Parts: sequence; C-alpha cells; structure tokens
Amino acid sequence: MKYSEIIADSLGKAGWSWGWVSAIDSNGRTIWIADAHRDDGQRFIARADEKLTACMELESRFVLAVDCLDNRTRLFKPRRR
Repeated sequence: MKYSEIIADSLGKAGWSWGWVSAIDSNGRTIWIADAHRDDGQRFIARADEKLTACMELESRFVLAVDCLDNRTRLFKPRRR
C-alpha cells in the first residue's frame, strides 16, 4: 500500500471525505491538490508538485488541527474539586 493510500485510509476511518486531483498551472506544470472535508463544514486543502507531497501536507494540517482542538478541549475542561 502506498503512503498516500495509508493517509487517505486514515482520513476515511476518522470520518472525513477525501480526494486528490492533478491540474496544470498557468506555467504548464502539473500540480496536485489534496482535499479532506466533513459535513460539518471543516475542510483541509493542500497543493504541491507531487501527489505524495500534497497528501503529506494535507495529513500534517489535519493532525495539527486535531491536536489544537484536543489541546483546547483539555484547556477549557472544568476542573474537578
């Protein structure tokens, strides 16, 4: 299994819809765009020159956002007395 497929599988298991597409930019270069989104409006998009790089960038944004949400949740939980 390719690493990009592992990332996509992990996003799918976490409840995210995902995909990637290649396009040609104005200079004639191929670019890859990776996208993950949920029904609640959350969305992550990454663009890169290679498919794997776009997928890894998407994964890093996703992991960073989830980590920030987890930290925020921990910071604002009421303390038990």
